Amino acid sequence: MAARPRPMSEREQLDLFRALPGDLAPRDAQDLMAYPFFSLAKSKRLAPIDFKAGSIVIRVEAVPEHGMATIWDADVLIWAASQIVEARDAGLRPSRLMGARPYEILNFIGRGVSLRDYDRLKAALDRLQSTTIATSIRQPTERRLHRFSWINEWKEKADDRGRPLGLELIVPDWFYAAVLDDALVLTIDRAYFDLTGGLERWLYRLVRKHGGRQEFGWSFDFIHLHAKSGSLSPLKHFAYDLRDIVRRQALPGYRLTIERPSSGPERLSFAPTGLPSFGTQCRRRANARPGDKL
Repeated sequence: MAARPRPMSEREQLDLFRALPGDLAPRDAQDLMAYPFFSLAKSKRLAPIDFKAGSIVIRVEAVPEHGMATIWDADVLIWAASQIVEARDAGLRPSRLMGARPYEILNFIGRGVSLRDYDRLKAALDRLQSTTIATSIRQPTERRLHRFSWINEWKEKADDRGRPLGLELIVPDWFYAAVLDDALVLTIDRAYFDLTGGLERWLYRLVRKHGGRQEFGWSFDFIHLHAKSGSLSPLKHFAYDLRDIVRRQALPGYRLTIERPSSGPERLSFAPTGLPSFGTQCRRRANARPGDKL
């Protein structure tokens, strides 16, 4: 009796895409910019993220060994999205299986290239692989969840003599499909990588997603922002940190203001710099109810 053929692994079914050289424009997936998918803390987070807004459901879970993927770890996904979009636009064939040398990724995301930086990159890849997500985004109904990790697998490559040849990683279908859709990717300011705080990094991505190039800006109330951040910080501390970001005007390309209505919670308003100031009558607002599909 003939032996059954061995089933092909996911890696064997994918063509390897080698990272493109050059100074590529950073691109980010809009779903990742709009919703709470990452820990905003540099300390290990084990508490899950549970978010629901209308038909949108998100649950992010971590394992004790590595902790939840952080907003800094997400830089690897920005690198991956930038590579995929650049390849597609150049008429090349991208793939979920991607190969690169660590210094190429580290250079792109504004990190050093020391052994310590390389070790931090490997730790980030471990968190991205071990963090699990369940979401209804881009699913037919909220009851049908797509479950995945940010990286299906990754490994270091070496030649016969043990000399390093770089690394390979596989991004999930959910992420890859979003990146290949023009409407679901935005170019971000390279200065984003210089932002050191988790909250300001998260806020930049949210502002870039919703503010975009809206002439009269956009706004959210503090309570809604707190829910969308997935932060473990109490609302009082979260609001204090928001006010500090506004005071410092820390986000590249955007001007932030705080409104204090006579009734209702404080609101954060934002608009691209170099455009007319906020118009009271024309300003486009995001409704504060958590049920909005924002």
